[in-house]
Amino acid sequence: MTAGPPDTRARILDSARRLFLARGYAATSLADIAADVGLTKTAVAYHFHPKERLLVELVSPALADLAAELGPLPTRTRAQRRAFLRHLVSVLVRHRDVIGILASDTGLLALPALGGSPAPSGLLAARLVPGRHRPQDLVRAWSAVGAAQVAVARTLDQPEDVVRAVATAAALAAYDS
Repeated sequence: MTAGPPDTRARILDSARRLFLARGYAATSLADIAADVGLTKTAVAYHFHPKERLLVELVSPALADLAAELGPLPTRTRAQRRAFLRHLVSVLVRHRDVIGILASDTGLLALPALGGSPAPSGLLAARLVPGRHRPQDLVRAWSAVGAAQVAVARTLDQPEDVVRAVATAAALAAYDS
């Protein structure tokens, strides 16, 4: 037995994604989402209460995909780290709406509903640093990850192929500097 039309949850999630991107998570209420979808706040809360549940459903698949896609990639050599960075950009572009939501408030990943973990940026940057490294290696790694994340998060209205190509080139340039 379902509680309403089968697409109600999908409509609510789609609205939340759009509104979180446009206004930010903190500035978007369940009432805003309800009005956008044409439901009552109570109906939205029936499916997603508290509001963090919406965020979890939007963000968790992207974070799981990031871990699954990048986790097994080796990063022992410079060539492997560069391949890792290219693949990172592809995964970020695939989930760029979620990356945009998270970029608007970097504290979202620390919410208990998302495991209270620190942003994965540090884990990603660590994968780009050789075992024995100099301070500039760490700065290059953070610059590369930052370039990829910011480029993807701030160009949601641009064609994916252009974002992927330019963000990859920028991240590699930062890493290779």
